[in-house]
Amino acid sequence: MPELRIDPLTGHRTLIAGERSRRPGGHPSCTPADTIDVETDPFAEGNEDRTPPELYALRDAGSAPDSPGWRVRVVPNLYPALGPGVPREAPAEGGRGMPELLLELPATGAHEVIVNAPDPVVSLAELDVGQVVDAVDVWRERMRAHAGRRCVQLIVNERREAGASLPHTHAQLYALDFVPAALARERERAAAYWTRTMGRDLAADMLAEEVRRNERVIAIDEEAVLLAPWASRLPFQMTLLPRVARPAFEAPGATGARLLHDALRRLARVYDTTPPLNMYVRTAPEGAEHFCWRIEILPRLTHLAGLELSTDVNVNIVAPEDAAAALREA
Repeated sequence: MPELRIDPLTGHRTLIAGERSRRPGGHPSCTPADTIDVETDPFAEGNEDRTPPELYALRDAGSAPDSPGWRVRVVPNLYPALGPGVPREAPAEGGRGMPELLLELPATGAHEVIVNAPDPVVSLAELDVGQVVDAVDVWRERMRAHAGRRCVQLIVNERREAGASLPHTHAQLYALDFVPAALARERERAAAYWTRTMGRDLAADMLAEEVRRNERVIAIDEEAVLLAPWASRLPFQMTLLPRVARPAFEAPGATGARLLHDALRRLARVYDTTPPLNMYVRTAPEGAEHFCWRIEILPRLTHLAGLELSTDVNVNIVAPEDAAAALREA
């Protein structure tokens, strides 16, 4: 029987309908990615002149900026979605005048690319664990560099099917001068829960309940817990949360980088290849006093269709409990 589930952190609704995977062409699947051509790869070591000048890098001692010898490298996005400038607030609604219906504001902020490693590979799963630890450390460093912005969003798109225009493993950082509606809703849910429970943390309580039930827990290490979330939007979605709740991912403390690497390797073993996926780090936006960071991993094994696009309600054809079992075995 299909179930309607509500995500406790976001309020997002998902229809869990495992029977639909049995329909013709319904089973989640993927094919291996194409090999990267190093000669045309602007993120490959030795091709540093094909990107804008670097903003930051982890480098071998003695190596010069914009030259070989780096382990993680940060450059401005060549085609930025955000530009420099002073942010301007939207006018307040109300009063006797008509509200502005077609509002236009400058898209100010910063848009960076973080090349996760010099290796010409498609996925973080293809790096060794130490390289992923280095990459995550740089993610945090760049998030701290934009601490004055209202919201900092770090994303990873792997493979063209998930929106990557270049195949070489990289992250993107968006430093925004506004708080997106989805984050504002999460901020308000966490604050309302804290108030209603007289000071309890929403994410910490959810995590404790998941560990108690032990139906969707995939793995645990000394820093973090990996789950198939209760209301997973997509097949084999995973959520990584710190064992000790902390609002900002970029603040000192655990990163879960080793468990993140383990999660991606498990997913690759389930499908005998690294599938297309989107990943993002959710960190506390401006005004979020009661919040907990997390990392979401969303494999793109099925397509978003009319219901998802028209209602923001997902249909997931793999129950999170089944996904967790497969990932534990992997």
